[in-house]
This record gives sequence, structure tokens and C-alpha cells, in this order.
Amino acid sequence: MSATPHRVGILVFDGMKLLDVAGPAEVFAEANLSGTGYQISMISVDGADVRTSIGLRLPVDAAASAPGRIDTLLVSGGEVFPKKRVSETLASAAFDLSDRANRTASICTGAFILADAGLLDGRRATTHWKHTHELATRYPAIRVEPDAIFVKDQSTYSSAGVTAGIDLALALLEEDRGDVLTRSVARSLVVYMQRAGGQSQFSANLEGPGPQTPALRLVVDTIKADPGAEYTVQHLADLAHLSSRHLTRLFHEELGTSPRRYVDLVRFDAAKAHLDAGHSVTAAAERSGYGTAESLRRSFISHLSIPPSKYRGRFASTTSDISPSTR
Repeated sequence: MSATPHRVGILVFDGMKLLDVAGPAEVFAEANLSGTGYQISMISVDGADVRTSIGLRLPVDAAASAPGRIDTLLVSGGEVFPKKRVSETLASAAFDLSDRANRTASICTGAFILADAGLLDGRRATTHWKHTHELATRYPAIRVEPDAIFVKDQSTYSSAGVTAGIDLALALLEEDRGDVLTRSVARSLVVYMQRAGGQSQFSANLEGPGPQTPALRLVVDTIKADPGAEYTVQHLADLAHLSSRHLTRLFHEELGTSPRRYVDLVRFDAAKAHLDAGHSVTAAAERSGYGTAESLRRSFISHLSIPPSKYRGRFASTTSDISPSTR
């Protein structure tokens, strides 16, 4: 099969995650075995080679200022962001490259580079679940979707952490070449063509800064210390020596949720932790305050669109699918 070359440019920088580049690149390279004609090149701000997060030197093919069109621009991520601000030169390079590309996509925290370049303003986007709150706070013009594995908004794409770049690359490949070839590539790479559930199945719902008000902090600490206890809004208000209305207002102002919803999130995270530790669904339900396995199942379906038994099967052990002869 012959194909018109499709130029994929990947913007890299010192400290970028190697898998953010290698994962998507392998999707396109695997597709090339069927004659798709993807041409992959590494691009840095000045054309100099870069060092990845694991210390390996990554050869670079061109500087961002090099002329020529790009069919697909991928912007890699790394732990560099959001710990520090995106440099003006890197943001400017992303903007200029995107202006020459037919479509632009970020991998993981590469979303912060697109955001700093103004390329996500007024658009929907996502990033690694650890950083969705920071992305939304730092760039209020972006409609952040914290549970999405990847998001498409017109010709701009963004994906969640690390391996989600493979999911995104498969989606881009499907747009270009259809589902039959994409399914073949996914099978060859031993990955799902579309994984079930969003990235919240990997996350802790309540990560982030705690409340500033001492009374609210007391309430939050009490709930976390004993998720299985019975909590009403009035009971929590009495604990804080506040009116229920005042307490509810503090929850919304400092935590962005209601007291009832917060209790549910604490219990849900506790249930996930018990399942991660190997407890049965029934035991996790009892220990986390759900009471019954059916109540926990309904909560999991609501939060993750998968039952707790399936979640437990995915995360309980790395050896669960290894045959006895290889253990």
C-alpha cells in the first residue's frame, strides 16, 4: 500500500517523558508496516538534542523555526510542568508550530505548554489527573475535563498521563485510516483500541490543598479518619460549632463541593484503597461506609462506569493474569 507522506512533528524539551514520545510514535511506526507513510521527526526549540526524564539523550531532527508544513503536531509532557512555568521560547515554539500544523495534540502535561501558548483558550482539554486542578486554576479560559483519557476540540487534542498518549495516537490513526487498520495496530501493540472507564479510576479524588478554615479542617479530618461513620450535615455543623448553612457555604467556597458529596468522595477513595489492598467487594463496602456490596457497585458505576469487581481485577495484582508455569 502506498500513501502520501503524513508528517508528524513531536515537540520535545529537556526533562520530557520518554514514553510520551515513544508510545505515540510506536503507534504510527506500527501503522507504517501497513504502508501508511507517517514520517516522524523530533523538534526542539533550537534544534539541539534533549535529555529525557530518565537521563537518555534524544536526538532531534530540526529546530522549531525550520520551515515546512506539519500534518500532526504532538507536544510531549514531563514532570517539569506544572512544577515551573513554561518558558516563553517553548510556548512560542508550540504556537508557531501549531500555526503550521493541520492538527495539534498534547500528551500528559504537554497541555500546560499548549495552554501557555494560548492554544487551549475557550476549548475543552485534559491532562494527567494529578494536574487537572492546577490546569483549570491557572488557565480559567480552558474547560478542563478531569476524567477524560483524551479530548478532541476541533483540530486540537489533549490526553491524560503518559500511556494515554497511546490512546490518543490510536484515535488519530483511526481518523486517518479507519477502524480496521487501527484495530490491527492496537492488537499488535497489545493495547485496547478504547479502554473502559476514564482516568478517575487511577486517581485519588481528594488530592489537592486542604481547607484553610480551622472549623472546616476539623470536619474534613474527622470524615477522613472514619469514613464509615454516619454523617449528616447537621452533625458535621454541630462538630464545627457552625450553622449547617455556614458549613455548606464553606464546603463550596474552599472545596468546591457539598458536605454530602464530600463524604461520598472520602468513602469512595477509601473503598478503592481497600480494593487495592486485596479486600473483597463486600469487605470494602463495609469498611468504607457503604454498608452493602450493591451500594458500592452503584457508586462505582456512577463514578467510573465500571463495577468494583472489574476495578479490583485491574489493580489488585500484577500477577493475576500470569499463568501458573511462569509464576
